[in-house]
Amino acid sequence: MAGITDVHVHVQPFRMLKPEILEAMKRERPQFPQLLKMSEDPAVLLEILDRAGVERACLINYVAPDVMGFLPTVNEYVLKYAKADRERLIPFGSVHPAHAKDVKREAKALVKAGLGGLKIHPPHQLLAPNDPRFDPLYDVAEDAGVPVMVHTGTSAFPAAKSRYGDPITVDDVAVDHPDLTIILAHGGRPLWCDTAFFLARRHRNVYIDLSSIPPRRLLSYFPRIEEIQDKVLFGSDWPGPGVPGIQEELDGIRELLLTKDLREKILVSNARKIWP
Repeated sequence: MAGITDVHVHVQPFRMLKPEILEAMKRERPQFPQLLKMSEDPAVLLEILDRAGVERACLINYVAPDVMGFLPTVNEYVLKYAKADRERLIPFGSVHPAHAKDVKREAKALVKAGLGGLKIHPPHQLLAPNDPRFDPLYDVAEDAGVPVMVHTGTSAFPAAKSRYGDPITVDDVAVDHPDLTIILAHGGRPLWCDTAFFLARRHRNVYIDLSSIPPRRLLSYFPRIEEIQDKVLFGSDWPGPGVPGIQEELDGIRELLLTKDLREKILVSNARKIWP
């Protein structure tokens, strides 16, 4: 199927990770040397996308010095990386209010520089999405027509605080910013899928991405997925924990989406509404 977008791929400066997390990645991922090479050479990622039949990928980055080690320079990194093929690579970055002098000014600069989306990771940034310090970022994104992706659901990283992953606080954001496009990454899995489903039905600009949801669990998490078929996006979360690969995630999702129309929407056309 032509035109597939993977809205959730982690191409990050892995060398920036905290030492203990970096060592765990090296132990748990036998392909780590390839991941390191990919993080430094966009041609490696583009070849992976070609093999999987994926046209575009969102490159997810965010500022989280305290939990992950990612500094504000992740934004410069992903903007430079995506220049290798800006039509296929959509850079995501962020502004962390606790590590920014002027959230609005910095968010404006990132959008002007070409970010295709802003990312908030509450369990890793240790702030709820409805924290008023994020409001200037939402204002900028809403005015510019740039989507904001919010991590929803748990996180297993050592210093992460999963209570921030409850998506109900995103309801405040969607009410206060009705023209802001919001993507609920991971659909609140595994604890808050019903809440994510409710938000996608309630708000016209709230979407869910399927990243890091094992395909075999998808219909147990979202048994009524066809009711929100216009609000669901394919994402792999590769190379996140437990994700075998983009191709494997794509194949698993394809097997579950029984109608051609549903496959077309989730794999292609819903993403085109956000990134024409």
